[in-house]
Amino acid sequence: MARAALRVGARALALLVLVSVAVLPLVSSDDGYKHCEGIVRGWADSSTGREKDGDKLSLKDLLFFLHIPRTGGRTYFHCFLKKLYTNAQECPRSYDKLRFDPSHPDCKLVVSHDDYSLTSKLPRERTSVVTILRNPVDRVFSTYEFSVEVAARFLVHPNLTSAKLMTTRVLTKSRAVSTLDIWPWKYLVPWMREDLFARRDARGNDTVHSSKKVNAYDVEDMVMPLHQYINDPVAHEIIHNGATFQITGLTNNSYFDGAHEVRHCVRKHPDLGRIVLEVAKNRLDQMLYVGLTEDHEESARLFAHMVGAQVLSQSGTLNLDLKENVPSETDSHPSMVEPEDEETNEHLNSAHGWQNNEALNSTNDEHGKGNMTVGKLMEAYETCIAKLRKSQSSRRKISLKKVQEANFSKEARKLVPEAILKQIIWLNSLDMKLYDHAKKIFTQEHLMLKAQQSMVGQHRQLAEQKEGWISIICSDGICSPWMVVLLGLGITTIIGLVTLAVTTRKRTSKLKV
Repeated sequence: MARAALRVGARALALLVLVSVAVLPLVSSDDGYKHCEGIVRGWADSSTGREKDGDKLSLKDLLFFLHIPRTGGRTYFHCFLKKLYTNAQECPRSYDKLRFDPSHPDCKLVVSHDDYSLTSKLPRERTSVVTILRNPVDRVFSTYEFSVEVAARFLVHPNLTSAKLMTTRVLTKSRAVSTLDIWPWKYLVPWMREDLFARRDARGNDTVHSSKKVNAYDVEDMVMPLHQYINDPVAHEIIHNGATFQITGLTNNSYFDGAHEVRHCVRKHPDLGRIVLEVAKNRLDQMLYVGLTEDHEESARLFAHMVGAQVLSQSGTLNLDLKENVPSETDSHPSMVEPEDEETNEHLNSAHGWQNNEALNSTNDEHGKGNMTVGKLMEAYETCIAKLRKSQSSRRKISLKKVQEANFSKEARKLVPEAILKQIIWLNSLDMKLYDHAKKIFTQEHLMLKAQQSMVGQHRQLAEQKEGWISIICSDGICSPWMVVLLGLGITTIIGLVTLAVTTRKRTSKLKV
């Protein structure tokens, strides 16, 4: 009897243990979710409402261009903002977080890959924010391509150690800010560089040529394949939903100490991403301008009217030399480290290369002054991007010589399997929704500009009608005395006739009575 009771007790205990083992993960998981939900909601509550002060359409004292990588932002910096702001007005070392100094008394422009948390270092009530978004799938492709392009430049060295040593020597000697100093490339390029050297060492020769047509995004013996790239933990940490995390200030480069914990919770519990997404949408709603890479021509026109016109209005006469300098490779300016990809160039009708600091400084006082208009700004912009296109096209060919099979292009992307494209969309679900929201904002901006131009056109028409009457009696600013007298007599005669008609009518009325 005792033994039977012991057996029953043992079985009951075993069953209890099994139930406990099954239930504990659920409880633990639930507790983990609630903990993360509290963290994400707490962050969201502290982030909401900060940007709703003042008129968002009015340019404030400081302009922060939040440059999301691979969106064409460098074009705006070189071909718009360098025309609108002098070098002295740029905040020093904008792209280099470690040396950034927003306390400069004449600092009026920040152009940076830093995320939105940088605004905690800026006078928030006196800062306007602008940005450009790109289709997330294209942005992931472009990030992969640029990582390969920059890393491949190091393959001229015999081994990875030599490449690292030479890079350190050059940067130490020149004190330049290179791509390796800038987020996110300071993480992505070394990662890809190490992989390229490992694959080259494994295949035992410098180049491999294939006679058959290959998928440029799956040349495994030469370059990390795209499918491997997007599934790596580095990509999950930096690339996927990168636009959303950058606009919310939650990247791994954030000034906000709790960014990693919030980001970790969103990755662990994807449905919490909806909270982060709402904050990102709110941030976009409060920005002075939101552009789209895919609709570059209209984006540029909107930027010129919504931002450029206000800068010109505030600055009065702008120092400007419309003659562009051909970009060179010796620039140490940190904001020139990111050439755009060829597909972006198709949208931009441009490409980008390095440009010498001295050349950029030529927009300063030693050149002639002139009154800049929005029209002239657009003309200068078109000239600028045409020259940048030529520079980048040749640079990219040189960079990819050592990995010729990785011949990236818009046509080559069509060979990427549909399953990979769907996976990129799934991995960037927050960015996909944020991009849709940006398109709505862009449409609103377009309609506002159209309405504004319609009003301006009506005022102009009235002014021209007024000038038409004046031109009848005046020529070249000189009004003929005889024409003035005749006009006066004509007006007096009309008044007299009207008065006579009224008087006669009154007399006739009295006689009838």
